[in-house]
Amino acid sequence: MSRFLRKILGLSESETYRLSRVRIKKEVVEGILEASRNVHPREFIGLLRAERGMITEIVFAPASVYGQGLSQFCPHMLPFDFSIVGSIHSHPSGSSMPSAEDLNSMFNFGFIHIIAVFPYHGFQSLYAYDKKGKPIQLEIVE
Repeated sequence: MSRFLRKILGLSESETYRLSRVRIKKEVVEGILEASRNVHPREFIGLLRAERGMITEIVFAPASVYGQGLSQFCPHMLPFDFSIVGSIHSHPSGSSMPSAEDLNSMFNFGFIHIIAVFPYHGFQSLYAYDKKGKPIQLEIVE
């Protein structure tokens, strides 16, 4: 594991880690759900910023597209920012599973990916995955 990834995850040099759990601030969860509800029935998209092993912020990429059945952003319009660790997007269909398109496009940006599913009510509407599409447990932190 790279030193950079260890720093983002808040790990020491001696620790090994398989991404199985991600800590996220409660206010970020609330922001994700609110943004998903506001954009519905279109897909919402955003980026996730982490500090010391915890997701602390949603980043709204410039020129993002919130569409019917798709959402996208232009990576070349983003600032150089090592604190961005992944993405968030909504599935207005209610499906919690990443699509083939998600795995081939979105999941190539960062290593933590969250899908918010309709009806966007509470923590149980969020599903996290690693870069390969394997489920990750979310831990909400006050």
